[in-house]
Amino acid sequence: MALARLIRKGDWPASTQIRSGAPVSTKLKPDYRAIQLRWKDTRSPERLIAHYELERRLADRLRAASRQERSLLYAEVYSELFNSLPDHPQKMAGSSRPDRVARQVRLLQPLMERGGVYLEIGAGDAMLPYALSGIAREVLGLDVTDALVDLTAAPANFRFVKTDGVNIPLADNSVDLANSDQLMEHLHVDDAKDQLRQIHRVLRSGGHYVCTTPSIVTGPHDISAVVDDVATGMHMREYDFRSLRALMLRAGFRRVEFPLVIAGYRLVTPPYPLMRGIEWALQLLPARLRRNDMAGVLMGITAIATK
Repeated sequence: MALARLIRKGDWPASTQIRSGAPVSTKLKPDYRAIQLRWKDTRSPERLIAHYELERRLADRLRAASRQERSLLYAEVYSELFNSLPDHPQKMAGSSRPDRVARQVRLLQPLMERGGVYLEIGAGDAMLPYALSGIAREVLGLDVTDALVDLTAAPANFRFVKTDGVNIPLADNSVDLANSDQLMEHLHVDDAKDQLRQIHRVLRSGGHYVCTTPSIVTGPHDISAVVDDVATGMHMREYDFRSLRALMLRAGFRRVEFPLVIAGYRLVTPPYPLMRGIEWALQLLPARLRRNDMAGVLMGITAIATK
């Protein structure tokens, strides 16, 4: 895919370059306030620029790092990002977290057989594994750190599993349902390939991997949206249906579906050629016309890959 070239360090389109010393008003897109409105982000232009410049610098470090370096760097750069930005939007969205967990439970519960093993990839605070602990025999939270996990509130069948960001230290064919939410786009493209193979390995035959990730068609979806036309921040790569499906099939999954999901409800699973056709047509439109609520609903990627 041609856009894959854009995510390599230093290979940005000229239109996304930031002129050193330019006034803040010239660094942001003319429609940056409309983007802020969609995000419910009320920060000043100066704070947006501060966020963008920090995230761009940290993201470039990840893009330039070797596989071995990245195994240590993921935790380091995200720690610096959140510690340096007290007004980061993710720090301000705590009240919406229970609602998001409830939506995810609605999506995942029909795929989770009672007495099975559930794996959350990028578990964060582990609220989702906790919420599914009543129907699973074991719930596993995989992450680079357990710093956000309240282990004193953990159910008896919860286990934290530490990862380097890619590898999954679990036995082959030991998981019934795996899930990641807004994680895939944060992985270096080479690490995404490796992690998909790891997920396929630990799933039992017939098991599912649910992957929710933003679409490149309606992006960028990181802070670079207020400056750039492609994701240049901590979203290492944003995907479309075609590129994500191809990665999953190459990792060994036998089937990949893209259901239409609203508020956690799986409404319908359109045929892949139809979704790909809509996606292709939208990509022909100017970016400002692709960034609307209807396109967001149609193109919001929820992939269900079956082993």
